[in-house]
Amino acid sequence: MRVGLTGGIGSGKSAVARLFSGWGAEVIDADVLARQVVAPGTPGFAQIAELWPFVVTAQGSLDRAALSHIVFADAAARDRLTAIVHPRVREAASALEAAAPAGAIVVHVVPLLFESDYWRRCDVNVLVVAPAAVRIARVMARDGLTPVEVEARIAAQIDPQRAAALANFVIENDADIATLETRARRVYDALRRPAA
Repeated sequence: MRVGLTGGIGSGKSAVARLFSGWGAEVIDADVLARQVVAPGTPGFAQIAELWPFVVTAQGSLDRAALSHIVFADAAARDRLTAIVHPRVREAASALEAAAPAGAIVVHVVPLLFESDYWRRCDVNVLVVAPAAVRIARVMARDGLTPVEVEARIAAQIDPQRAAALANFVIENDADIATLETRARRVYDALRRPAA
């Protein structure tokens, strides 16, 4: 079973992915793969360096903060980066999925699941949502961004209400971790039933 798992920045999708993994799911995280496919020495890195040479540090790595600043301020730049990264991520994800055990629940953690239409390739889609103020506070604490920077990232993603209309399951992450675990478990158990 291929499951799409998503949620806006700061919603808690990574926490849900960790829970699903602990319960036996094969988790494939697009963010992890996105870092791998643009690591120094890869063709993806070379394309980014050619387009935006000033985001390559003196040590030869990507200045991710500088690249994020560019693509979240310019939709055309974001589209160019997407064209470099997404096909490579999908190829890597497909290889990992092919290696999963027969009958496994394979969870693809994809931040832009609905924006990219990847959700159409999944059997079931799960959305994690949280109040905007909570998301902003989480990302500020985690990434050291300003409220304006976080809001720009939120604005670049699909509206949570629109995403909820496309999802098969919605997990509310508006309380403590124990509550999130209970809600996530309910969804995971529902996913396991058809797999069994």
